[in-house]
Amino acid sequence: MNDLCIGLDFDNTIVCYDEVFYKEAMKRELISPSVPALKEKIKETLCLEGKEDQWTELQGYVYGKCMNGARLFPGFIDFLLCARKNNAQCFIISHKTKVPYKGPAFDLHRSALDWLQTNGFFSTFGFSTSDIHFLKSKQLKLQNIAETGCTYFIDDLPEFLSEKDFPPQTTPILFAPESAQRQGLSNAVLSFQTWNEIRAYVFGK
Repeated sequence: MNDLCIGLDFDNTIVCYDEVFYKEAMKRELISPSVPALKEKIKETLCLEGKEDQWTELQGYVYGKCMNGARLFPGFIDFLLCARKNNAQCFIISHKTKVPYKGPAFDLHRSALDWLQTNGFFSTFGFSTSDIHFLKSKQLKLQNIAETGCTYFIDDLPEFLSEKDFPPQTTPILFAPESAQRQGLSNAVLSFQTWNEIRAYVFGK
């Protein structure tokens, strides 16, 4: 086993959905053009208007049908190349249901795997399907992080990284492009706004 093992969340950590959510929410006339093209702002707007069900269905549609429109966060490829250069083992470990909670029964795991293939994770970046772990619960995700022996785990959810059962041998890192994501963050969790900052912290370059 390599000395350095990096666990990576998938949705909203590796993959940025902001533009896709905005496009689909506008198409459905769920938001006005004045709402910022940010996933969390769209969610906040819909939930404040009592449209939680529409938000849940929209989320399943984007993660399924519209997955090919999502993009990598800036700086992530450089982080991944640096990980490979340093012989770090990388795992994608995500809490992702097989089908959406509401709406059409898209195969969310297949959509994510197809996206990973399209974006070169298998052909260019050296991932195998055994490095991709989609788990049906948060508790299984925590167990998987421990079982894979992650040195670091990078996620966009402060509440997950602050879980009491978070593996003590793993350093939690919050990827927080928006400052609001830091709310409720434990003092034990490191926080960075960009993948370039995370790369500099983990690899010292």
